[in-house]
Amino acid sequence: KTYGAGMMACRQLLFGLLDMELHSNFDAEAAENGGETIFDVHRRMAEKCTPYSQPLPEDRFLCTFSHIFAGGYSAGYYSYKWAEVMSADAFGAFEEVGLENEEKVQEVGRKFRDTVLSLGGGVDPMEVFKRFRGREPSPEALLRHNGLTE
Repeated sequence: KTYGAGMMACRQLLFGLLDMELHSNFDAEAAENGGETIFDVHRRMAEKCTPYSQPLPEDRFLCTFSHIFAGGYSAGYYSYKWAEVMSADAFGAFEEVGLENEEKVQEVGRKFRDTVLSLGGGVDPMEVFKRFRGREPSPEALLRHNGLTE
């Protein structure tokens, strides 16, 4: 169940950080004049996020990474992992009251309905989450669900 979970999480973090780096800081003009290329950026980011799996010199993964270049996720790939964090943390509210405690689960469910589902896009998403959980999202539940912490 948890085999490779840490490596998969690091891979997703690499993709999100690489996407933001390319869309925020990459200088295409400098690359054309001998500066850092997108492939250099990929290698640099991989050194930080996935040091156990460096791209080969001839690696051209970015040429097929359509999510960030043609799929509408430009500088937004991180949202995949952020959605996982928020989902796991929201489910954590149910876990905290005890999934076998039907009365408490219904209470948390009503609070979820009255905040997350009812407020929707009418209120800033962070504020909605804070109203539901009483705090900002935490990655702890996701790490626990993925077997990366106790």
